[in-house]
Amino acid sequence: MNTSPEAARAKAARLAGGMYLITMATAIFGQSFVRGSLLVRGDATQTAQNIIESERLFRIGIATDVVTFTGVVVLTWALYTWLRPMGRNLALLAVLFRLVEVAIHYVSTLFSVVALLLLGGAHYLTTFNADQLHSLARAALGAQGAGLNLGFVPLGLGSAIAYLLLRSRYVPKALAAWGVFSSLLLTMSAITVMVFPAVGPFVLATMIPMFTYEVAVGFWLLLKGARIRPGATNAA
Repeated sequence: MNTSPEAARAKAARLAGGMYLITMATAIFGQSFVRGSLLVRGDATQTAQNIIESERLFRIGIATDVVTFTGVVVLTWALYTWLRPMGRNLALLAVLFRLVEVAIHYVSTLFSVVALLLLGGAHYLTTFNADQLHSLARAALGAQGAGLNLGFVPLGLGSAIAYLLLRSRYVPKALAAWGVFSSLLLTMSAITVMVFPAVGPFVLATMIPMFTYEVAVGFWLLLKGARIRPGATNAA
């Protein structure tokens, strides 16, 4: 049975809505519940002890990160399939940005694995004392955090595909405009942290608009779908 292009794009839109919600949920679990409960700012020893005592939870957090980043790939494909007719070149640029983001975040996850290795008590690490291993593990986790922040730059630029939503009116105009704003805000805040690391603890506030956008557009697409008109073509 053949499926019309409009029906295929409508399915892609609903898939994108579901993936927005899934990746947001897994990202919050990994960042807030796992790392938020185990990592202690300014205390490498306590952080190391938390990870050793809750190694399974820490490993679940790593697996959750992998699920999140894999989900972003599916989300990116769904958005491209859905929005390509509204601006092929811009949609492709968004795909490239999001794939760069995913690559950075995948590599960053390796630093959590490194931290586990450093705290695993392997024989080849006996040349280091406990304090040194704790500091090295905390440095690895710090590098992961820096990698996550770096990935927010292409994430924000790729999410600016909301501009196509603004032109297409597939979702409420105010929601699409909020998406453009929150995406660019995320990119600018990530760059600001690179230049002024001291503002890092406050960058969470700039992520709230992105959170509200992705959750809102996720529910909208999943429950109501995209308003795709038959015969819709590239508006460029």
